[in-house]
Amino acid sequence: MATEVKVPDIGDFKDVPVIEVHVKEGDSIGPDDPLISLESDKATMEVPSPSAGVVETVLIKIGDKVSEGHPILLLKGEGTAPSADTATQMPRQEPEPSAPAPAAPASSTPAPSAPAPAAASAIPDFSQVHASPAVRRLARELGVDLNAVKGTGEKGRITKDDVKGHLTRAAAPAAAAGGAVFAGGGMGIPEIPAVDFAKFGPVETKPLARIKKISGPHLHRAWLNVPLVTHQDEADITETDAYRKELDTAGKEKGYRVTLLSFLIKAAVSALRQHPEFNASLSPDKESLILKRYYNIGVAVDTPDGLVVPVVKDADRKGITEISQELGALSKKARDGKLTGADMQGATFTISSLGGIGGTAFTPLVNAPEVAILGAVRSKMAPVWDGSEFKPRLMLPLCVSYDHRVIDGALAARFTRHLAHVLEDVRRLVI
Repeated sequence: MATEVKVPDIGDFKDVPVIEVHVKEGDSIGPDDPLISLESDKATMEVPSPSAGVVETVLIKIGDKVSEGHPILLLKGEGTAPSADTATQMPRQEPEPSAPAPAAPASSTPAPSAPAPAAASAIPDFSQVHASPAVRRLARELGVDLNAVKGTGEKGRITKDDVKGHLTRAAAPAAAAGGAVFAGGGMGIPEIPAVDFAKFGPVETKPLARIKKISGPHLHRAWLNVPLVTHQDEADITETDAYRKELDTAGKEKGYRVTLLSFLIKAAVSALRQHPEFNASLSPDKESLILKRYYNIGVAVDTPDGLVVPVVKDADRKGITEISQELGALSKKARDGKLTGADMQGATFTISSLGGIGGTAFTPLVNAPEVAILGAVRSKMAPVWDGSEFKPRLMLPLCVSYDHRVIDGALAARFTRHLAHVLEDVRRLVI
C-alpha cells in the first residue's frame, strides 16, 4: 500500500515555489534522500524522504507552490508520512542587511517597493534537457534557461562552457541597450550597464552562492528604504574578558566555548529593556511603532556559503552558560547547512560580530523590519587615562546602526553607552 508523503513543517513559509524535483516514478529511495527543493525569498530548502521505499506517483512538478501539508508523492514500501515536526534541511539562508550582511527575518510587513515575484510558471523546467545535475544547478544559479542553450558535448549534451558562453553572448546586447536607455532598477534607479569584460582579458564566470543571490534584493531594499545612521562607541571590557576566560576554561571541559558574543547578547537585552524603541518595528503604514515585549537576538554566523542569522530565542530568560551552549549548537547547524526555518525567524534585534577576524569599525545594515543592529569588531589594548595616569585597558569598539525614522542621534548615543556600561562590569548583566 502506498503512503502519501507531504511537505513537513517549514516554519512560516507559505506558497514556496518548487525549483527542483529530485525523484521520478519507479525510483528507489532511502531515508533522508532529497525529494524536492524549494526556494523562498529567504532560503533554499531540500525536503528529505521520511523513509525508504519506491516512488509510485509524483504529485508535484517544478513551478508548483507548496506549503506545509502539500502532497509530494506516493511511496510504496516502508514509507510513512512525516510528522509535523519532521526537520527540513535549509542549507542556505538569505542574509538580510548587516555588514557582513545577516539574513532577513520573516516579516509580515510588505516590501514597500519590491517588484512582484515572477510567476511560478516562469520557473524553467529542465527535465527534458540533456545536461548533468551540476550543469542544471549552474544554469539556475546564473539564471540561464537551458532550453535556449545549444549543447556542444557528446550527443548534444550541454556543458558548463555552453552555459557560460550563452551568458556571455547574452551580455553583449544588454550592454548596448544599457548605454542607450535607463533600464529601470529598484525604486526607479537606472541599472548599471552590462560590460563584456572578456574584451579586455581572460575572465571566469563564477556563480554567486545561492545564499548571496537570494539575499541581494533584501539588502537592496533595506539600503533604499531605511535612512541609516551609525553611532560608534567603545567599552572597557578588561574585567569582563578576564571573567569570560574563566567561564571558557570551565566550558571547554564540558564541550562548549564561552565567547564575548554571549556577553554582547545579554548586554543587548539590558539595553533593549532600557530603550524599547530599539526592540520594535514600524507598522506597515509607518504611522505607529510596534514595541515587542520579547527578546530574540539574531546572530550573524559565517559559513562557507555566506552569512546566515540563527536566532537565540528568549535571551532575557537565559544565562551566559545556556546562551553559550545554544550558540555552539546553532553555529554547528549553520556550518552543516541544517538550520531550519524556526531557527532563523522571529529576531527582534541582530548582532554582527567580526571580533574573530579584525577591523576597527564598520557600518552594519539594519536588518529590516528591525530598526537597529549592533556591530562589534576586535577588541584591542589601549592606554586609558584614569584621572591620574594612563593604564592598559582592553577596549571593544561598538557600532550601532539605526533607522533614523524611529531613533534619533541622542537616543542612539544613550543606547550604545548603556551597552558599554553593562559590558564594563559583569555584575550589571544580572540587574
